[in-house]
Amino acid sequence: MANDTLEGNRHRGIPRQAARVTVLIDAIEGTLADFLAAQTVALDGIDPALGGLARTARDLVLAGGKRLRPTFAYWGWRGVTQPGEPIEPLLPALAALELMHTFALVHDDVMDESATRRGRPTAHRIFAGQHASDGRSGDADRFGSTAAILVGDLCLVWADQLLARSPVATATLFAVRSCYDRMRVEAVAGQYLDVLGETKPGDWSVEQALLVARLKTAGYTVQRPLQFGLALAGPVDDPALDEAYARYGLLVGEAFQLRDDLLGVYGDPAVTGKPAGDDLRSGKPTTLLMLARRLATPAQQAELAYDPAGAVNPADGPGGPDHDQIARIAQVIADTGAPERVETMIRDRVAEAAAVLATAPIRPDSRAALNELAVRATQRPA
Repeated sequence: MANDTLEGNRHRGIPRQAARVTVLIDAIEGTLADFLAAQTVALDGIDPALGGLARTARDLVLAGGKRLRPTFAYWGWRGVTQPGEPIEPLLPALAALELMHTFALVHDDVMDESATRRGRPTAHRIFAGQHASDGRSGDADRFGSTAAILVGDLCLVWADQLLARSPVATATLFAVRSCYDRMRVEAVAGQYLDVLGETKPGDWSVEQALLVARLKTAGYTVQRPLQFGLALAGPVDDPALDEAYARYGLLVGEAFQLRDDLLGVYGDPAVTGKPAGDDLRSGKPTTLLMLARRLATPAQQAELAYDPAGAVNPADGPGGPDHDQIARIAQVIADTGAPERVETMIRDRVAEAAAVLATAPIRPDSRAALNELAVRATQRPA
């Protein structure tokens, strides 16, 4: 594999300095498409049903998304590299982050029983639909969940395979892999705490909700990808730089999740691609909801109370609140002032992250790009 071009990658002639985000994402998409095409052919050769499994996984990976993780990793790497350093050798590692992300999304959707993602049916709904339309025996929903879990597992294996193809020094790849493994462990730990919180939402707190945000979202969305990119640059003996990336990543990652909390209640489904109010239906103890309960009057607390199964209102029964009740709960949360408090938390974290970068020993173009990314990631409509 040559240094100037990734063999098989259709996207060539990538600018060596401060590549525009669209060009970077185009290169990552090309790397993913080429890798997934080969994997699909290989599985199709074993059995056509496996080819169908692979194509569904491929479509989920290539269905769009913000590609924030490889973008943060790229600027983490670019911040310490020399001008003119080629990006092509990094593309397998950057693209691997998107395969890991798909693994996390597919499993998360199964656990949350989500119907849509990015405006399209989730993996388990796709497989359940195939099961029903083919007239197979057995429960369609159970098959859908089982197949989706396998798709997620497949994407995680593919991520490992693609990462291993990075043409970098062995010592560098070991350092990258160490960061990657830590990121995966933290994401699983955060997801477990998230699921655990849904089983005892009345005992949860703002502090616990923020811990989930750090592990499940901040770590694997911003903080670890930045450090992943730094590791790809090779040995950098500057603890201040690693600390700056860690602090910036934690702040922006938390703000990213706080924005997600707000969008989950007040976002436009036509823009977010997900139904509004899902977190409220399940009683998920987000920072927004925990703050609302802390700020609420006694009357408001009664409306925000949980039943033992996690539904927000005991009178609603196991099915949870309907559309009108969700709208009422969202209004009560707004009346407590919690959304404004969360907006302040987001702004404060982005401002502090910018202050961290101001003194970080990184290239000016990377500093500017990371400041822009912080705003884009936390002020998004979806």
